[in-house]
Amino acid sequence: MISAAYVQTMARYNTWQNRNVYDAAGKLTDAQRRENRGAFFGSIHATLNHILWADQMWLARFGAASLPAARTIPEGLAAFETWDELLGERQRFDAHIQSFADNIDDAALAGDLTWFSASAGREVTASKALLITHLFNHQTHHRGQVNTLLTGFGINPGVTDLPFGPVVAID
Repeated sequence: MISAAYVQTMARYNTWQNRNVYDAAGKLTDAQRRENRGAFFGSIHATLNHILWADQMWLARFGAASLPAARTIPEGLAAFETWDELLGERQRFDAHIQSFADNIDDAALAGDLTWFSASAGREVTASKALLITHLFNHQTHHRGQVNTLLTGFGINPGVTDLPFGPVVAID
């Protein structure tokens, strides 16, 4: 389904896009970032917290990180209270995701992963390849929401198309 090269490419895309989004959001006031703008998680700050929390949770499930302190989706929306904390942890964790990707091989993508999903309220099993694809799809989905919120403030977060970014092409 996917390859190690895909994972590495998407990790680079993730870092690039997070840099763009955080640079754009950094132009707003803290009040603007926290304003409920009607998005699924309300604000830019909460949505960015959610993306980071979900990344941490997935890498923990993959055995590549410790579980985050926040254990539920609602707790994850406020995991990092200040902008500087959120930005710093995003940068640190993007480097961690990149390291995870750089050290993965195709064999690590085989097989299934079973975990307890608190949101589903049950144990779930799915292919590792599908779940790693989901990790990157989830980031992109919610960053798209943040991009819309930024545009509503008159801020252009920049190019988002994969072929135009500073990434290594998928083999």
